[in-house]
Amino acid sequence: MSAAEKKLFVKTYGCQMNVYDSERMIAALGAQGYAVTDRPKDADLILLNTCHIREKAAEKVYSELGRLRLLKAGNPGLVIGVAGCVAQAEGSEILARAPVVDLVVGPQAYHRLPDLIARREAGERPVETEFPAEDKFDYLPQDHRARRSPTAFLTVQEGCDKFCAFCVVPYTRGAEVSRPAARVVAEARDLVARGVVEITLLGQNVNAYRDGDGVGLAGLVARLAAIEGLERIRYTTSHPNDMGDDLIAAHAAEAKLMPYLHLPVQSGSDRVLKAMNRRHTAGSYLRIVERIRAVRPDMALSGDFIVGFPGETEADFDATLGLVEAVGYAQAYSFAYSPRPGTPAAGRPEVSAAVRSERLQRLQALLARQQAAFQAGLVGRTLPVLVEKPGREQGQMVGRSPYLNAVHFQAAERLVGSVVPVRIVGTSANSLAGVLAA
Repeated sequence: MSAAEKKLFVKTYGCQMNVYDSERMIAALGAQGYAVTDRPKDADLILLNTCHIREKAAEKVYSELGRLRLLKAGNPGLVIGVAGCVAQAEGSEILARAPVVDLVVGPQAYHRLPDLIARREAGERPVETEFPAEDKFDYLPQDHRARRSPTAFLTVQEGCDKFCAFCVVPYTRGAEVSRPAARVVAEARDLVARGVVEITLLGQNVNAYRDGDGVGLAGLVARLAAIEGLERIRYTTSHPNDMGDDLIAAHAAEAKLMPYLHLPVQSGSDRVLKAMNRRHTAGSYLRIVERIRAVRPDMALSGDFIVGFPGETEADFDATLGLVEAVGYAQAYSFAYSPRPGTPAAGRPEVSAAVRSERLQRLQALLARQQAAFQAGLVGRTLPVLVEKPGREQGQMVGRSPYLNAVHFQAAERLVGSVVPVRIVGTSANSLAGVLAA
């Protein structure tokens, strides 16, 4: 079978950066003649782009590999690869645990996929989990022909130097590395030329971005804002310690920078934050929030919380609830602590599963009330909404508010890619209902 006849299926787990990486892998293999299919049974090559943040995420991958074993039994020529953070963390152990796997590749070596596939065809089961000296972005091509949806992710920074006690990212993604601003701007221009009007800048610590010429995230945002046709800019995920004055000021200076900020805090207890090696306090976090809202009073804040970290007491948890009350989140993500092998916290005495579950339920109930209150406060307002795609109902469209809310309303499909005024008339658990205002 010629390369031009081969089909590729990619399944993506986890974060937005994995979504971006999957797109780039598809482009790299497209240059080798692979065409994408959405049916695993039609594929000649299946790649699972994995996440290792929580234990259940990794176990989902092995469950999927169990299902693929049956598919490969009927198609011995099928090549199955595991990519991403599970690949980086477990390496050759994946080959031992899941014999159905043909190759393993970490997130910094995707540009070597064509070589790994060739090695597999020569009889090897290659594992590539090193951190290559070369920049993978120099080798991963883009598909300049394809028309894009109105929104796109764009990786600008990878890796983490923070070494939080619960986190595997420094071990799976490596040290913090920022892409040159000129290359980011060039990629953004290409995206806009293909129909993108909103770009979300990605990084494990995206606000730590600083390229070799000293351009920080605020400077990068200013350069991107100058691109004609680019209407909206977002960025995620941020670390409180990297929220500098220039970036805070950018939220007042750059109209294209949306009033939504994901700023994880993890806990409201200084004692727990120290045990997590977070290097900020609840007080310093609240002062950052105050400064942000001073320049952008309508800023919608999102956060991450870990409940039941080893050693967390009821008083520590109460401090987290107090911080949440003080901030008032528009949206948040919360999880019971899950030990990750190889991290400093993994061997510490754990809070019981029952206590973790009970605390998580209380925290999530508070966060749900805050989200509902934020959304209710938007009812009656007319918001600029970026129309993204058709909805499930006849004549319905789905878009995003400046605050990242999904908005459902009746409109013509030709409006996809346009920013239109929508009057908000109702809310549901995770979205808004609106009426086209013009």
